[in-house]
Amino acid sequence: MSILSQIPEKFDGPASWLGPEMAAHPERWMRQLTDHEIAELELAAETYLATGADIGEITKADFDLPTLASKLVDLRQHLIHGNGVMVLRGLPLLNYNQATSAAIFCGVGAHLGRAVSQNAAGHILGHVRDIGASSKDTNSRIYQTSERQSFHTDSADLVGLLCLQPSKEGGQSLLVSAISIYNKMRAECPELLALLFDPIATDRRGEIPEGAKPFMEIPPLSWHEGHLSVFYQRQYIDSAQRFEDATRLTPEHIAALDMFDKCANDPMLNFGMQLEQGDMQFVYNHNQLHDRTGFIDWPDPKKRRHLFRLWLSLPNDRTLPETFKQRYGSIEIGHRGGIITKNTKLHAPLD
Repeated sequence: MSILSQIPEKFDGPASWLGPEMAAHPERWMRQLTDHEIAELELAAETYLATGADIGEITKADFDLPTLASKLVDLRQHLIHGNGVMVLRGLPLLNYNQATSAAIFCGVGAHLGRAVSQNAAGHILGHVRDIGASSKDTNSRIYQTSERQSFHTDSADLVGLLCLQPSKEGGQSLLVSAISIYNKMRAECPELLALLFDPIATDRRGEIPEGAKPFMEIPPLSWHEGHLSVFYQRQYIDSAQRFEDATRLTPEHIAALDMFDKCANDPMLNFGMQLEQGDMQFVYNHNQLHDRTGFIDWPDPKKRRHLFRLWLSLPNDRTLPETFKQRYGSIEIGHRGGIITKNTKLHAPLD
């Protein structure tokens, strides 16, 4: 019996959006912070920083937001049950030092969920910028380059970005709904779609938990307790084939992956946005994929493209199948996700 016989033929609802309609209605995924909300964030950051505590240890209780807190609860619901995307615009970063920007971002994150490690070094506050890495290096991560990424998910319930400095040219943020990709493939090539529910090897890129293989074997699509969830990074799927004991990709699986990529890159499905300085973007990883176009940076090191990143585990989220333990460690709601190895120690570096 095909897995597709257990899943609806088509999904409707806010997460099954199409690119042109999202591009035409930014009010569905963007919210301007008010002066009062910005003042609340600034005061909370100032109060926390005065304690001298590490920014990586901020909790919701440490970061008092009298009026904005309830709105962030609503935002979390929008991300989990709505269209899965939101940008908060308006932070005046030119008024802040690096520590204040980081404290505000981590404080907002603490109201949405629990920050988890983004790499083997234990960084809960990530830095997205070109460090001269090569995408051909199997121990590098794509976000450390200036090259075009590809549509992918991150290893947490929610990914957040704070734009500190945009690039000189390019670096557009791209988004696509995995639900809409499913709908298109179900209608046009169900035989290929069914193959995406098979376990497929994904390279860990050298960040290997103790006792684990250097790759994971998680299906790109999973159907579990009434939810369709996506886990996908094509470059890392391709590079996992370097391991002799990784499951081999058949020609049929490659065709299915190619069709998934073709749908993700269809302008009728995806849309793009240029993040401005001070924008906080949040994307729900279980039904949305994100990407970034290549970019040209400023010659002045102080002006080069730089974003903070958070990976967050969310309370009251969906359940995930057992196979996600390969990447998430635990699949306990509110305490899952991130990259943990033998020597990982959680902290929030400012540089």
